[in-house]
This record gives sequence, structure tokens and C-alpha cells, in this order.
Amino acid sequence: MDWFWLMIWWFFIVMYLIILFQILGDLFRDRELSGWWKAVWIIGLVVLPFLTALIYLIARGRSMAERNVRDLTQAKADTDAYIRDVAGASPATQISQAKALLDSGAISEQEFAALKAKALA
Repeated sequence: MDWFWLMIWWFFIVMYLIILFQILGDLFRDRELSGWWKAVWIIGLVVLPFLTALIYLIARGRSMAERNVRDLTQAKADTDAYIRDVAGASPATQISQAKALLDSGAISEQEFAALKAKALA
């Protein structure tokens, strides 16, 4: 029976630490909250940790979720832009750009053939 209660206590300690780190991360991510208010919240988390965490989640839980969604949306947009940038243009686009260079005389027929082969590879 002692192991059971030990596991229950460990569960609550780990859950509290997860909530505490979420709150601290949210405090430092919030650009609208002044440094003084951030300091007050952190002092409260040190002095009365459970009560302060509960008050923080009640008072600022909605804005905490909104900031989290905004950051995730921005991260997804950045990832998508990076993937599009790394993937580059389609082979048809590359060939048409090479053809435009050939037509303008900027590259030779051999260079066009090499660019076309590279795009199709």
C-alpha cells in the first residue's frame, strides 16, 4: 500500500512541475505584462506555490491558451515557409526559367540542356 501512495504523490508532484513550467513559460512569453507584474507572479509562485498557480490559471488561463495557439500557428507558418523554400520550384518552373534565359541569350544551348536534365533528375 505504501508504493501505491508513493506513486500517487509522485504523480501530483510531476503534474505540479508541469503546470509550474507552463506558467513560467507563459509569463516570459507574454509581451503585454510588465516586468514588475512578472516579478510579482514569480515571487507568489515561490512563497505560495499552489495557491498562486491556481489563481494564475483562473485569472490568465484564457490568454495563456490564446498565446499558445498564436505561437503554434506562427511556428506552423514558419515551418511551411521553410519547407516551400527548401523544396524549391517545380521542374516545369525551372525548365521554363531556363528556357527564358536561353531565349534571352544569357545561356547557351548546352547550358539549357544541362539545366533541363538537372530539373528532371
